[in-house]
Amino acid sequence: MTTRGMRAARGCGCAGLLAVTLAIVLVAALVAWLASFTDIPAPGPQREPVPTTMPPEAAEAPPLIDVHAPGRTADNLAEWAAPIADATRISPQAVRAYGNAQLIAQEAWPNCHLSWNTIAGIGWVETRHGTYTGRSFDSARLNEGGYPEPSIIGPALDGTGSFAHIPDTDGGRLDGDTEFDRALGPLQFIPETWVRYGRDADGDGVPNPQQIDDAALTAANYLCAHDRDLATEEGWRSAIFSYNQSEDYLKKVRDAAANYALNQPAHR
Repeated sequence: MTTRGMRAARGCGCAGLLAVTLAIVLVAALVAWLASFTDIPAPGPQREPVPTTMPPEAAEAPPLIDVHAPGRTADNLAEWAAPIADATRISPQAVRAYGNAQLIAQEAWPNCHLSWNTIAGIGWVETRHGTYTGRSFDSARLNEGGYPEPSIIGPALDGTGSFAHIPDTDGGRLDGDTEFDRALGPLQFIPETWVRYGRDADGDGVPNPQQIDDAALTAANYLCAHDRDLATEEGWRSAIFSYNQSEDYLKKVRDAAANYALNQPAHR
């Protein structure tokens, strides 16, 4: 056999193997992606059983940092957040934001007893921590500034189907819609709620519903309102129902938060 023939034979074989390998990788990725939106968990290590108690257990607490320091204080939780992000499959940006919100809440609303994994449970259900835009095959990601790319703006709340009817309250300033309000950002706040509860947590002086630190702290502010104590079942239920008056929603948030307390990924 000539050298040229040998090279040709090897080339054809590698192309076929590459095509098969690529197909397997694509199928595996598609299965994992679809599993994240169904009741079937993605393949992985054996999971611990999830308790159904309310409130869910608190996850590993973030170390104390100076939450009054200038700039983005969540960045000071990077070392703590990295292994948790790996174990739970939450974006490190989101873990840092949730931990930062817990620390601020401990000081601002000490009787609330809010743990970061409760905020994370909401973040999972709402937008998979800033990665789900509501459009198939058009996922977002949190950039280095903590903003989802692309921005997350929900459907018009025009009263059709299962959507509430909420006429525009902000002149389209936040959501770009001058007829109806739309839920915004990783934690899905409507403009009216954001105006009342929005907080700045990334140190730029401007509360922004798209920025994960700001959204997480605003969620803490909202959940802890009305002197709620989230260490009690009554207080925790009331807080989650304030987000969405649905027993199914409450159970999904509980299960996600309980999974994070066990340092494992959430699934519905």
